Amino acid sequence: MASQLMYSVVSLRMVARLVALAAAAAALAAAAPQVLAVDIDGIVHPVTVEVVSRALEQARDRGAALVLIRLNTPGGLMDAMRETIEKIVASPVPVATFVTPSGGRAASAGFFILEAGDIAAMAPGTNTGAAHPVLFAGQMDAVMKQKVENDAAAMLRSIVSKRGRNSALAEKAVFESKSFTDKEALDNRLVDLTARNDADLLRTLDGREITRFDGSKQVLHLAGATVVDYEKTWRQRILSAVSDPNIALVLLVLGALGIYVEFSSPGLILPGVAGAILALLGLSAISVLPINWLGAALLVLALALFVLEAKFTSHGILGAGGAIAMVLGAVMLIDSPLPEMRIRWSTAIALALPFSLITVVLVSLVMRARRNKVTTGPEGMVGETGVALDALAPEGKVLVRGEYWDAVATAPVAAGQAVRVMGIERLKLTVEPVRPGG
Repeated sequence: MASQLMYSVVSLRMVARLVALAAAAAALAAAAPQVLAVDIDGIVHPVTVEVVSRALEQARDRGAALVLIRLNTPGGLMDAMRETIEKIVASPVPVATFVTPSGGRAASAGFFILEAGDIAAMAPGTNTGAAHPVLFAGQMDAVMKQKVENDAAAMLRSIVSKRGRNSALAEKAVFESKSFTDKEALDNRLVDLTARNDADLLRTLDGREITRFDGSKQVLHLAGATVVDYEKTWRQRILSAVSDPNIALVLLVLGALGIYVEFSSPGLILPGVAGAILALLGLSAISVLPINWLGAALLVLALALFVLEAKFTSHGILGAGGAIAMVLGAVMLIDSPLPEMRIRWSTAIALALPFSLITVVLVSLVMRARRNKVTTGPEGMVGETGVALDALAPEGKVLVRGEYWDAVATAPVAAGQAVRVMGIERLKLTVEPVRPGG
């Protein structure tokens, strides 16, 4: 009995210790600072603004110690870049912008976003700069070019000077399209530090005093910080995926094909519904990109040539012309100096050839069906032959398709003589005698 009592006491002590350890671990976890990380790993576009904005709001609501924006971008749209910077500058939570991983870059619009952070950092083997503004559609005249350059330079100057960095050198990224390695950027005070990875960056920043955009001072306490990645919503994931112009074009073409199938064969429903959804997704992505109207016109021409190929005998010339027009139109559809924002040749060819073949086949089937003689309904009776059951002078009974009909003849018909249906009115046929050999 005594041994059992002693065993129970020991067990209770062990449980109490485990509970205490769990409580201590929970308290330690609650006290540990949190860093919310968000990635800008592609073209800067309107979805980027939404993702960064939501991440900053989430960091504020959670009481995060820092927002870490990982950058690996070739640049993007200037309006989206400006909105992203506005969100970063207005954030109540300090923001560190970090070009990572090694081999990555923060070019063009990415350079502006890098400089907007309270802390700007780069991983070894990364580069930044090349921030000269470009017009996505057409060419700028000298006056407009100067205006755009000066506006971008002034914006960059205001950000960099507030962050205490080298504004004179930063301007050269705008006016001269200068680019900088991580070492060059650090040595010339374009960034505050270099770090191998997230953990190395947070270790370096722990205890560091920073100056916020409004001039206030803040010390970062990041010892034992946990990094939590921002989870995109389903909407943001879908929009981010279709924002690639190559994917957007695929969706648009598949959507157009589905809608055409529905119109050519009404009642299938599924192709029409799926086609409409895909076409709208494709259009939503392309609508925010710079469209070259010559490319759009070539795509329309391609569709017209496919229809003509099905209607006229051209021995494949019209179909081949449509395929070529579609490839050229797809490649020229997005007018952008950034290769990542243009449609690749491989995508254009892979889409144009199957689409050309499918469209020509479908249009041919529709044209052939319309040329064929109607075989159902009242119109299907016209041209059919039968036998007069009575002498038609001019009315009587005839047998057509195994059915008895009232008929009126255009000429006298003897009983048992073959007749041909010329027309039908209500339930009475108009027939003519079939002469021997006719």
